[in-house]
Amino acid sequence: MSQIWISAAGLCGASLIGAVLGFLIKELPHKWNDTVLGYCAGIMLAASTLGLIVPAFDMTSSTTWWIVVVGVMAGALFLNVLDLVTPHLHHITGLDQEEHRNNKSLNHILLFVMAIALHKMPEGMAAGVSMSTTETDWSVSLGIALQNVPEGMVIIAPLLVAGVSKIRTMVISLAIGLLEVVGVWIGFGLGSVSLTLLPVMLGFAGGAMLYVTSDEMIPETHAHGYQKQATYALLLGFMTLLLMDKLI
Repeated sequence: MSQIWISAAGLCGASLIGAVLGFLIKELPHKWNDTVLGYCAGIMLAASTLGLIVPAFDMTSSTTWWIVVVGVMAGALFLNVLDLVTPHLHHITGLDQEEHRNNKSLNHILLFVMAIALHKMPEGMAAGVSMSTTETDWSVSLGIALQNVPEGMVIIAPLLVAGVSKIRTMVISLAIGLLEVVGVWIGFGLGSVSLTLLPVMLGFAGGAMLYVTSDEMIPETHAHGYQKQATYALLLGFMTLLLMDKLI
């Protein structure tokens, strides 16, 4: 049972470490901000494929692979629909409705934050399932924790720039981290049952991550004239997770 707590605390702690780093580097110029965001996009790209979609396919058979495809497309479609819903989420920012309506970038920021939050639960479940086997597998938890640091970083600056208070921004980060803790315990509790549910959930989360990486993160890194640095940073981020997956 202590191993479950260690895994859950590690995943949440990594998100909070990233959030603290996000507060420290929020004043980065566009050149470095696009580079860091490109690196994070690379990590999210690798995590969505190697950490979510590929394992989801590995859990299916030659006759059930289609549920992962459905899950991926459903995750992307959900984020697309969520883009229409975000104008009604102004209450989580602490900004009044008029200020929210006049802040066009806030809807995109909320969509990005929702995408980060969306995949925390199934990621936590994946870690929980890996801990429920007879031979504990720490590689899943370590991989997710590494990814959580830059993810925790990239949600801070956009919220602060949009006018969300520091306290509320930190509360949002903590709530996102706690979603993963809940996921770990659900995954561990469901055990073998979650092995049936996880392919669809992991595909859904992977599709959501791919959508937001392509629709929000990459275009943002190419909007200020620093696309070359951002592109190489994306490749470096992708290789970071790829090498980590190889080493552990």
